[in-house]
Amino acid sequence: MPATTARLHRIDERVTRDGVALFHRLDLDLPDERLALLEGLFATPARIAPKYFYDALGSALFEAICALPEYYPTRTERAILTQHRDEIARIAGKRKQFVDLGAGDCAKAALLLPSLAPRRYVAVDIAAAAIVPALSRLAREVSQTAFAGVITDFSRGLDLDGAVDDGATTYFYPGSSIGNFAPDDALAFLRTVHRRCGPGSGLLIGVDTQKPVARLEAAYDDALGVTAAFNRNILRHVNAVAECDFDPAAFDHVAFYNASCARIEMHLRARCIQHVQVGDALREFAAGERIHTESSYKYSTAEFTALLRSAGFGEVDCWQDAHGDFAVYYAQ
Repeated sequence: MPATTARLHRIDERVTRDGVALFHRLDLDLPDERLALLEGLFATPARIAPKYFYDALGSALFEAICALPEYYPTRTERAILTQHRDEIARIAGKRKQFVDLGAGDCAKAALLLPSLAPRRYVAVDIAAAAIVPALSRLAREVSQTAFAGVITDFSRGLDLDGAVDDGATTYFYPGSSIGNFAPDDALAFLRTVHRRCGPGSGLLIGVDTQKPVARLEAAYDDALGVTAAFNRNILRHVNAVAECDFDPAAFDHVAFYNASCARIEMHLRARCIQHVQVGDALREFAAGERIHTESSYKYSTAEFTALLRSAGFGEVDCWQDAHGDFAVYYAQ
């Protein structure tokens, strides 16, 4: 049995490395998580949660996606943050705690650290391979800020005990990752963040906007095939996590805009009949059958502002690029 499925207890470990406090709270190997994954694979249509994209190889592939000419969100969000960082710092406030949800390589937060000058920076991510080296680098480069990392699946709950105190906090959720949640789940997540926001706290969040279908679909199906490799890699990761024997090469990458739901969908489509060992059972995938791996909802500024207010936030500021391709909000 692979090591990832042998541990049946919750991890809650704190270590210090290069002056960075690391809290390991990743519990993907708990029985209920594994059961949910297997149930998704036997569902009709089959599904895999997008958090399984981000093993070490998946994280590296996503970094490559962010550099592609078709993938506008990363460079557009970075430009907005760079252009408006001083105004963001004025509104959000300085010397607070800065909690980076889905931090990845911490590159977007690094754009804001000089302006926000936080007393503590906490990177939260499911992928230790991405945040640990990034935190070590930032700790060497930035003084007067304490650095910590929380390795966890925060979609299951925002467990920041020990890493964050009761002081004012700016929560940062970049990359339009909120789009991976269905609208009701996005509202529930935003309400969770709002409950953590005491006096002087707020949420800084990046959100992709609605735009012509051709541009949206190109961003999720690039000419070089990097996104296709990223999508197929989820099967390799699932093989390790749940004792499956998927052949990633036997599935095609499919990405399209679902106008009725205002979302991009990514799927893996079986090229021919596949008989896959899934845990202790055999799952047959018919030729052309799909596994749904990701949804990415797109919001107008009016829609997302309304969602933030429904979550309990009152005052909302918004910054956009000249073309309206992306939006960054600060809600308090």
